[in-house]
Amino acid sequence: MNQIRNRGCRMKTRISELLNIEYPIIQGGMAWVAEHHLAAGVSNAGGLGIIAAGNAPVEAVREEIRKAKALTDKPFGVNIMLLSPYASEIANLVVEEKVAVVTTGAGNPEKYIPMWKEAGIKVIPVIASVALAKRMEKHGADAVVAEGCEAGGHIGELTTMALIPQIVDAVSIPVIAAGGIGDGRGLAAVFMLGAEAGQIGTRFVVSHESIVHSNYKKRLIQSKDIDSTVTGRSTGHPVRSIRNQMTRQYTKLEQEGKSFEELELLTLGSLRKAVMEGDINNGSVMAGQIAGLISKEQSCKEIISEIIEEADKLLKIN
Repeated sequence: MNQIRNRGCRMKTRISELLNIEYPIIQGGMAWVAEHHLAAGVSNAGGLGIIAAGNAPVEAVREEIRKAKALTDKPFGVNIMLLSPYASEIANLVVEEKVAVVTTGAGNPEKYIPMWKEAGIKVIPVIASVALAKRMEKHGADAVVAEGCEAGGHIGELTTMALIPQIVDAVSIPVIAAGGIGDGRGLAAVFMLGAEAGQIGTRFVVSHESIVHSNYKKRLIQSKDIDSTVTGRSTGHPVRSIRNQMTRQYTKLEQEGKSFEELELLTLGSLRKAVMEGDINNGSVMAGQIAGLISKEQSCKEIISEIIEEADKLLKIN
C-alpha cells in the first residue's frame, strides 16, 4: 500500500502527517456525544478527537474547546453542523480559539473556507458524493470525509465499499473513509479502497471517556447485526439508529404519509433523551451497522491500539 508508511510506532499517511497525529483515526463528530472528554481522550490516544458543535450556542462550544485544551496538548477539531442557527458564529469562533481542524456536515462550507485557511485551520468537509468531493477540493478543502450509509446518524445512499474508490479516483486530496469501520479489519479494508484514514463514531460511543448514558452504551453492546434501521427516507433526511419504540412509531407515521412537521415533532429532543437521560425506548439511539461488532466498553487508548495493531498485521506494513 503506497499511501501507508510505518515509521517506528507511527502508522503514517498523508492524513496523519497533515493533522500531526500518531494514527490515521478520526473520531466522528456526533452531536451530544462528541464533547471535550471524548475529543481529548481520542487525541491523547493518538487519533484526532472532534468536538461536535451540533445546535449548541457559540459560548457553549467555546467552553467545550477550552475544556478540551485543558485535557490535551494534542491537536483536536470541531465539527460544525452548517444547518445550525449558530453556524456563522461558530465558524468565527474556531478562528478565535485557534482550533487545529474543522470538519463540516449538513451543508456547504464554501463561504467559510478562505477564512479558515487564512487562519491555518485544516478544513475537512464530510461528503457523500463524488460531485461534492470535487467541489470541496476546488474550493480549498485539505481532505474530505467520505461517509457511506453504514454510518450512524444522518446518512447518504451509497455504501462505503462503493463510495470510497469513486471519491479517491475523483480527487487528489486525501480521503478519510467513514461508515462501517469498527475494528482493524474495517480500517485495513478502507485503506485497500484508497482511503488514508478512517473516521470512527459508534465504537467510541462506548468508550470509558464517552459521557453517554450507561443505558445507551449497554444497548449498543447488546446489539445484533440486524438491529439498526433507517428512518426519514420519505423526508429526504435518512437517519440510522437502533430499532426501538420511537423508530417503530416513526416508520408507522411515514407509511401513513404524515407530514415532515409531524415526523419532526416525534423526534424533537430524542437524541438528547437517549444520550443524556438514557431513554433507549423513546430516544434516538443513533449507531452504525458495526454496533453488532461491539462487545465491551474500553478506553480510547485501548480501542485505537487494538484497531491499529490488527490493521497493521493485515496490511503487513511492518
